[in-house]
Amino acid sequence: MDTVARVSYRVIYGDTDCGGVLYYGNYLRLFEIGRTELLRQNGLTYREIEEKEGLILPVAEAHVRYRRPARYDDLLEIKTWISEAKSYKVCFNYRIYRQKELICEGYTVHAPVNRRGKLVKFPENILAFLQDISLSSDPENQ
Repeated sequence: MDTVARVSYRVIYGDTDCGGVLYYGNYLRLFEIGRTELLRQNGLTYREIEEKEGLILPVAEAHVRYRRPARYDDLLEIKTWISEAKSYKVCFNYRIYRQKELICEGYTVHAPVNRRGKLVKFPENILAFLQDISLSSDPENQ
């Protein structure tokens, strides 16, 4: 299993603000790309979680630390990993680089809810999957 997903993304003009810098809210879109691909690279898609398990994973918490601006046409690398997976939550961590320069980092916490919006436990198979691809330490230290 791949515990860290690495996804390339080129900043398009529509991602930027009037100063030509990646709009701050769009970093959360890049986080979504990263977590979607982390799951996909390990054989499970968000669509399968929604359709087969009847679960939705809304963001319950988000943290972003901006270090350097990304600009139009920059080629970015999004690194994503899971730091924690428990019965009622999963925490995805992100680092976004331009070449080897860290420009942004953060995390999102997601809670499993059913289609009625009620908090539920992860099914055992999904929890085991998430725990299998979780890291016990920072991937930069491995």
